Amino acid sequence: MTTATYTHVAMDKDGYLLNPTEWTMDLGEAIADDLNIQLTPDHWRLINFAREDFASKGQSPGLRRIAQQTGVAIKQIYLLFPKGPGKLIAKIAGVPKPKSCL
Repeated sequence: MTTATYTHVAMDKDGYLLNPTEWTMDLGEAIADDLNIQLTPDHWRLINFAREDFASKGQSPGLRRIAQQTGVAIKQIYLLFPKGPGKLIAKIAGVPKPKSCL
């Protein structure tokens, strides 16, 4: 994994955006690119859900909530976001790491 420096936004030591309002689609694309994830409409569906859910609930959704609310099977989510989908979705979506992720 490449470590990127995003000079125009503040991120914590784990690469999560400190201020979710600074997120843009271009930033999400850049983060995904650094994580070697090529975003498709299926990825964006989950990313957008995470952003909308965070905006309405005040916390990042966990993987189970993402699967239940979007109707995308957890197995499919793992195919889209291997190696920790909950964390990867949050990171690309510019929201905090879900509390359910250790």
